[in-house]
Parts: sequence; structure tokens; C-alpha cells
Amino acid sequence: MAGIVSLPRNETGIETVTGILKQSFGERLQTGQSIREQHGHTTTWIENQAPDAVVFPHSTVEVSDIVKVCATHDVPVIPYGTGTSLEGHVNAPAGGICIDLSQMNAVLEVNADDLDCRVQPGVTREDLNTWLRDKGLFFPIDPGANASLGGMASTRASGTNAVRYGTMKDNVLAVEAVMADGRVIRTGTRARKSSAGYDLTRLLVGSEGTLGIITEITLRLQGIPEAISSARCSFPTVDAACRAVTAVIQYGVPVARIELLDTTMVQAVNGYSALGLPETPLLLLEFHGTKTGVEEQAAIFGAIAADQGGSGFEATSTPEERNRLWKARHDAYWAMLQYRPGAKGVATDACVPISKLADCVNAAQERAAELGLVAPIVGHAGDGNFHVTPLVFMDDPEEVAKAQDFVSWLSDLAISVGGTCTGEHGIGQGKQKYLEAELGDATLVMSAIKAALDPANIMNPGKIFAPQE
Repeated sequence: MAGIVSLPRNETGIETVTGILKQSFGERLQTGQSIREQHGHTTTWIENQAPDAVVFPHSTVEVSDIVKVCATHDVPVIPYGTGTSLEGHVNAPAGGICIDLSQMNAVLEVNADDLDCRVQPGVTREDLNTWLRDKGLFFPIDPGANASLGGMASTRASGTNAVRYGTMKDNVLAVEAVMADGRVIRTGTRARKSSAGYDLTRLLVGSEGTLGIITEITLRLQGIPEAISSARCSFPTVDAACRAVTAVIQYGVPVARIELLDTTMVQAVNGYSALGLPETPLLLLEFHGTKTGVEEQAAIFGAIAADQGGSGFEATSTPEERNRLWKARHDAYWAMLQYRPGAKGVATDACVPISKLADCVNAAQERAAELGLVAPIVGHAGDGNFHVTPLVFMDDPEEVAKAQDFVSWLSDLAISVGGTCTGEHGIGQGKQKYLEAELGDATLVMSAIKAALDPANIMNPGKIFAPQE
């Protein structure tokens, strides 16, 4: 189990606040052990640290009221979306009140002509896209899990479409947020650009709930493409597949998705989904545009892939066939768990300059083999982001130690080549010790901002910044 630090608890304040909120929220405040543990849940190996109570607000005003009470009594508040984050973001190391925003799930406004919308934070990406479908629009950020949009903004989420459409920081126009003293602020407008003061939108997007709680989001939307084509191609080595990715990006092919699966990962999805894919490294791609445009993009990729020894190139534009091709990627997590039954998947996250992708993926494979780890690799290869997932038996201390060594090694490797220890999962608790190595004195500026906006350190304490001994 990955070790984490507990923080001092304000027992009197927690008891007082829980009583006050119980009077205001009734059954919408829960203190049962199972629901508290659920809200300290993390989908990786970091130890669960449950809050003392979970409250379910329905409006920004109610979130503000909760924060004001907690601020008065110096009690931590931890925002919660769907619990799909991977680095301990929703843990409560000092106890406190979890604010579950899932019932704030309304699509407030869609401006189809302007390609934007306003949503509450509990709306999930799948729900939004279902709501938008008959308007010919979609929201492109796809982190895999059906995460809430508030959580995606808070962790600066990314995903399979990022190579073309960017990450959450590129697709959030403005947020409404409750700050540490309960004040409600709005950071921007629906305008596509602004030079009005500090970029508070970008400051709050990715702040992991440590500066404020996002209660409304204004998002950019995209028109559903006229044509969508998917393709797959197998390669003799991971190195060849990565070099094909680099060539595609450098050539300027506007791919919407380009995903890498290594041999172990292909073996896993074959076993899980009976796909019958060649058990060699695989690239999955998606092209968006006009019918002629996507055909041209697929043809260019096919030629590049052939130069790198690619084989079995297959492209299709029919929805059924596209879904079949992408099943390998969508089933990846569950396929990994079945590949080594009883093991926990420790999802890593590194992002490097595209020219360094092949070298880093090769090195990651070699390091995992040296440590004796079973570690499938998948990646949003088009932007240099890849995930190695050691499959670890958590009751084996030696194996856990090897996995911890690997995670540290991979973070150091990414930073050493000009990359980052986290392309999309965030810092939370799990990546704190790598932040200073990556950003140096910039972390002191971050700490100063945190201290200025949250002097009592009640906003999701113990995240991003390592606790001071």
C-alpha cells in the first residue's frame, strides 16, 4: 500500500460543524462508515482516508453555506465528483466534511450558435454528450472513466482526444467557484478570449480543490464531425509504433486520437474481449473531418505506418466497425485486471516530448522487466502521454516495493527528458514528492498562492504540497 501522511485533526470543530450541517441538511448529510469510506475511495493503491461526514448540496448557495460554516470552525472541506481520480485527491487526511457535488447535475444553458454551454459540476461527460447529441454538438475531452465535469476541471483532465482538442484547460472558458471564506466568484465570461486581469480560470482548473470548489463551468463545445474514420495497425516493436506516432504528428496529420497498446496489453484485451488481434504492439487511430479529409488522413497514416514496418492496416467509417476497433482500448483496464487475476492495477502517468516517446517507452519496458513486474502499457501517444500499469499483488511486500520503485523511476525519467510526472492524473497525494524536482522554485509561488487564498488550509488539505514535517 502506498504510504501517505495523516494530518492533525480538529476534533471539536469537526463535531460542531457536523451538528450544524445536520440541522441544515437533514438526510443529505451522512455519517455512516460505509458512505464515508466510499468517499475516501481512490481507484489506485493509495490508502483510504475517510471524511467524517458527507453532505450533498443542490446549489452554489448551499456549497457557500457549507464552506462558511467550515471556515468559521477551521474544518477541512473535500470536494467529490465521481471518485475516479487516481492520486488520492478525495482522501481526508485531516478528516472533515466531504462535499459530494453529484446532485448538482444540471445542464444550465447550451448556446449552439456560439459552441458553448454552462453546466453544474456533477454533470458527467457521458451525460453531457447524450444531452448534446441532437444539437449536433459534443464535448471532446474523454479521460476514459465517466468522470464528472467538475472533477475533470479540478484535475485538468485529458484523454484520448487531447491530441486534437486539447485538455480541460483548453476547453473551460470560465468557472464559478466557492472560495475558502465562502465567497462566490466567477472567473470569466463566454467570450473566446480576454485580457482582463489574471487568468483565474486557468488557476482554478487543475488546482485539485485546494483553492476553491468549482460549482459551475462554462465549456467550449465542438460540432460533431461530418465524417469519422477509425484505423488500427500492428507493428513489430513498440519502438516502431512510437516512431510512427512521431512521424504522424510531425507530418501534421490532424488525428483526433492515436492510442498505443504494447504486446502485453494486446494479449490482455484479446483474452478479455476475444478480439483476435495480432499480439504485437498496436496503434488505434481516429480521424475527424469531411469524408474526403478523413480518407486522406487515413491514407497518409497508412503510408507512414508502412515505412515503420506496420502491418494489418485497417480503416473503417461505419459506427459498428469503429466501435469494434476501439473495444480494445475501452476494455483496457478490465482486461489488465483479468490478465493477472487478484492483482491491483497501479496506473502510472507520464508525459514526455513527442521526440522522446519511443526511448522512454522502451526504457519503461526494460525497467519493468528488470524488476520482474507484469506491466502493460497504454498511451495517448499523440501527445507523448503514456501509462504503464504494474499489476501488483498487494499482499506481497516485495512486489509492492518493486512497484513503488518503478513509479519513482518513471517519474524521474519523464522529468529528466523535459517531460512531466503527470500528464493528466494530477498530483494529489501520490505525486507530491516529484513536483519540486519538476518545477523547482515555482512550487514556492504555488504555496504562496495557496496561503493567500486559503490561509487556514481548509480546502482539500494535504494535496499537491507535501505535508511539512
